[in-house]
Amino acid sequence: MIKFYFHPSPNPAKVALLLEELGVAYDAVPVDTRKGEQFTPEFLAINPNGKTPAMTDGDAKLFDSTAILMYLANKEGKFLPENTPEAQAQYLSWMMFVASGIGPYSGQSVHFKHFAPEPKDYAVNRYGYEAERHWGLIDQRLSEGPYMMGDTYTVLDMAVWGWARAVPFILGADAWENLPNLKRLLDEINARPAAKAAEAMFASHTFKKEMDDDAKAMMFPQNKRLA
Repeated sequence: MIKFYFHPSPNPAKVALLLEELGVAYDAVPVDTRKGEQFTPEFLAINPNGKTPAMTDGDAKLFDSTAILMYLANKEGKFLPENTPEAQAQYLSWMMFVASGIGPYSGQSVHFKHFAPEPKDYAVNRYGYEAERHWGLIDQRLSEGPYMMGDTYTVLDMAVWGWARAVPFILGADAWENLPNLKRLLDEINARPAAKAAEAMFASHTFKKEMDDDAKAMMFPQNKRLA
């Protein structure tokens, strides 16, 4: 049985969607990151980086959402692009772009815009600009076809969906005006039964919502160095 360790945030959402699309049996294990459950010895034995998502599949232990997505898609042989050098080159390039660009810059944009103490104008501008630039490249790619890999719905679209759900929080309430192709993809995936099942699974678990001092200490442990 697959055990999927998650918090209802963008990176775990990608994996939840793929698990539901694949229709494989899995046990959802909530990890409340605002309570610090990601730092328990049991969880760190699976993901030494102390972040969600993580997964076990028998004796296999995986962490990092992109690694989990690629592992599951390859294992099941589903939601993959054509096995040609040209298609694989584009698939791997864009998958890594989402992993190393979309996720980190979106996350930093959210952090500095919504949670960092003042002064922060420089950081808000830098990460907001880069997040907007990265999402613009995704939107341009989606202007060339219905999905990231053209006519085929793949795990790459699921990787995009995880963070696309949070675009207004990342870039601002008017973000969709400049990202119509991304919004189209988001709406299409949101309407899929697998996406609805993933969201329902998230909603069936209770997590701490307050970003109080205790939560900030767990979410931003680096702040101890400022004392």
